[in-house]
Amino acid sequence: MRRRCARLLRWLLILGALPWGPLVLSQAPPGPLTPAEARFLEAHWRRPLVPQGAPPASFTPLERSLRPESCGTCHPAQWADWKTTVHARSMGPGVAGQLVGMVRQDPASAQECLPCHAPLAEQAPTTSRSNGHQSSPTFDPALQTQGLVCAACHVRKHERFGPPRRDGSLSVSTPTSGLPHAGVTRTSAFTRSEFCSSCHQFAANGLALNGKLLENTYEEWKASPAAQGGLQCQDCHMPDRRHLWRGIHDPEMVRQGVEITLTTDQARHRPGDQVQAVLTITASRVGHFFPTYVTPRVVARAELVDADGHPIGATKEERSIGRDLPPDLSREVADTRIPPGGRFRFAYRRRLDRPGLRLRVTVTVFPDHFYVDVFEALLRTGAGAGTAELHRALAAARGSAFCIFNREVPLT
Repeated sequence: MRRRCARLLRWLLILGALPWGPLVLSQAPPGPLTPAEARFLEAHWRRPLVPQGAPPASFTPLERSLRPESCGTCHPAQWADWKTTVHARSMGPGVAGQLVGMVRQDPASAQECLPCHAPLAEQAPTTSRSNGHQSSPTFDPALQTQGLVCAACHVRKHERFGPPRRDGSLSVSTPTSGLPHAGVTRTSAFTRSEFCSSCHQFAANGLALNGKLLENTYEEWKASPAAQGGLQCQDCHMPDRRHLWRGIHDPEMVRQGVEITLTTDQARHRPGDQVQAVLTITASRVGHFFPTYVTPRVVARAELVDADGHPIGATKEERSIGRDLPPDLSREVADTRIPPGGRFRFAYRRRLDRPGLRLRVTVTVFPDHFYVDVFEALLRTGAGAGTAELHRALAAARGSAFCIFNREVPLT
C-alpha cells in the first residue's frame, strides 16, 4: 500500500483541476508556437530546475530573495492574489503529510512530486547524485512550504522573466539597466497555454487508464471550442493578468462555466400522476472537460419532498459527473465528464402518491472527492509522522463541497 500511495502522489497531487470562466470566442485560433517561444519554454521548464546560483554582486538582499513576500514588496497586487490561490497551497497538508515519510523512505518518489508542487531547486531537500540522493545545500524549508512561488515561473539564475507589456512590447534585461533586479526579460511565451502545460499535461507515456491520461487538460483545451476561438488558458484563469487561477474550489467560477436548466412535463400535477423532469448541465463556457481532472465529483440529486421540506421515502436519485477511480488507481470505474460545449442530461420520473409534494433538485460540487478516499486510505494504513497533517487535509477535503444549483418545484 505504501508503494501504491507513493505512486499515487507522484501522479495525482497536482492540486486543483483548472478553473472555468466566460468564453468569448471572437479571436482567431492560436497558431503554433514561434521558434523563439518554443526555445524559451523548452529551456525554462527543463526539469529538474537548476539552482539559481550566486546572485549578482550588485543585488540587495531583497533582490536576491526567492520568497514571495520579497516579490510582494514591489508587486503587492500580485502577491495578494497569489496568497489566495491553490498554487500557494500546493505544498499544503495533504502533500506535506505524505512527503514527510517519503523523503526518508523513498526519496526518489518524493523527488518526483516536487517539479510541479515546489519546482525550484531551492525547494528540494535532496538532490540526485550518481551514488543516490543527498541533502541539498541550497534547500530552504520555508520556501518549500510556500508551494508554487513567484520565482518558480519568473526567476531563472536570478534573472527575471515575464509577459509582454500590456501594449505588447518586449524588453530584455541588461546588467546595466539600473532597474530593480536588472529589469525583466519579456516573452510572449507567458501568454501561451503551453506555459501552463508543463504541470497540467502528462507526457504521452504518463499514467493512463482506459487509454486516457490522468492529466490531459492541455490536450482537452487544444480540441475545444475555446482553443478554436483563440482563447488561451490565461484568458480565463488569469483575466486582466490577475494571479488568481480560480478553479473547481471556487463556486462563482464554476457557476460561470456551466448552464443548468430544469424542466418538468407540466406545470401542475395531481396525486397519481407521474412527474417527469429533466435536468440539463451544459459546459458552455469550459475550455476543457468538466471536470478536467480525477479529483472532483459533481453530483446531481433529485427527490420528492413534502410541504415541510422533508424527503419522501426512497424517491432520491443521484447522478455523478466525473472520472471515478479507486484510490490505488488500478482501473477506471466510470467517466461521465462533460466535454467542452457538451451536455449532461438527468431524467427523473416518479409517481406522486399524495398532495402537497414538491420536486427538489440540487447540483453539488465536491472539489476534493478523490482526496477524501486517498487520505482515509493513508490514515488507515498508518501515516507515521504525517498523521496530523493528513488529518488536517482530510478535514479540509471533507468540508470543501458547495452547491451551485438548488431548486424546488411545486407539483401537486
